[in-house]
Amino acid sequence: MSQAVTPRPARHTTGLMRSIYLPRTADALAFAMSTYGIPLLVLATTRSAALTGLAFALEWLPRLAAFGWAGPVVERRGAARVFHLASLGRALALAAGAALLRLHPSGMVASATVMVLAATTGVLTEFSYIAAETAGAAAGRRAGARAHRVQAVLLGIDQTATLAGPALAGLLLLTGPPQMLAVITVLSLLAALLALRTPPSSDAPVRASKDGASAGLLTGWRTIRSLPALGWLVTGLTLSNLAIGFLQAAGPVIVVKHFGHSTTAVGLVWSAAAAATLLSVTLCRFAIDRLGLWPVGAACAAVASLACLAAAQAPDYLCYLVMVAVLMAAEGGMTVVLRTLRSRLIPPDRFASTLSATILILLLPFPIAGVLTAITSPDALGHVITICAALQALGLFCAFARLRTDPALRT
Repeated sequence: MSQAVTPRPARHTTGLMRSIYLPRTADALAFAMSTYGIPLLVLATTRSAALTGLAFALEWLPRLAAFGWAGPVVERRGAARVFHLASLGRALALAAGAALLRLHPSGMVASATVMVLAATTGVLTEFSYIAAETAGAAAGRRAGARAHRVQAVLLGIDQTATLAGPALAGLLLLTGPPQMLAVITVLSLLAALLALRTPPSSDAPVRASKDGASAGLLTGWRTIRSLPALGWLVTGLTLSNLAIGFLQAAGPVIVVKHFGHSTTAVGLVWSAAAAATLLSVTLCRFAIDRLGLWPVGAACAAVASLACLAAAQAPDYLCYLVMVAVLMAAEGGMTVVLRTLRSRLIPPDRFASTLSATILILLLPFPIAGVLTAITSPDALGHVITICAALQALGLFCAFARLRTDPALRT
């Protein structure tokens, strides 16, 4: 009787909480803690800066490669099943790593253990991420006109995990590597159990091509090309990511050498950016209700471009911190627009492959930004940031000018 009189939006929100938001929260926190905690673990275990850098590469290179395989696997097996199995596999790998580090806290066995953990958790995390994103997009389609609210909540979950995960991993590492890995194991196991409540992302899993990753990425690329609104937005955000990636890669040099602050101040910049993004996502959720996708996205694009140009000319650390936070907050608003748009436009049977291709395109500027940082002298970093900001402004202006009359952003 009480269920019959419960308002429909309340039932909808409760269902999303159990089936989408809670699994995503556990997985996102495990994602953030492993991404930032494993390199810290390598440094604490091996005391080697070179191995720490290698571990970071071992985390990200397999992740980029995994995107090509994850999409077809999710389409063939279903998002809920892949989410469950990937989270469970990560829990088992972390539990084994924790046991080995307790038995061998130092030496060759410990070094080999943490390096294998870096690669293994990187691959499994990307499978769980693609599956969780696919399930979230399906929830957005079922939400209809409230799709942007679903995407805003999911993005808020990710940003909260990004804000809390590194700090929590660092604190737990003070108690010992096995304790930190044990907590991530529990979170991964919780995500695997909660994933059993996740509804199917489509009516039935599709039959994926036997060509695997190449066929999945080709399908995703063709889908992006067939959807001009999505293609223009991805192009603009890719150029924007070049500026953001360069700020991330050059941040330690700028903060430590140019402004004369400690390495802790570098982390404070991105913690402030994550907090600003959380606020931005919440505000954009209500702004889209009133104004629509295009006005909010265009306003965020303008703010992001101006903030990046201002960051290049920042006279002191505080101004630099504020401009980076404003930039990332505006980027968060555009990400809500992107997630909402792709959940509306991409066919369900091609969503995972298209998502994989989209993420690969959006991540390509980051290694380029790293190379730019390596070949640029510290005195010239501000000039390179200005050039990247100009490219960002041009790309975002062209994208949103092209999308101004597109019905996909006017619905």
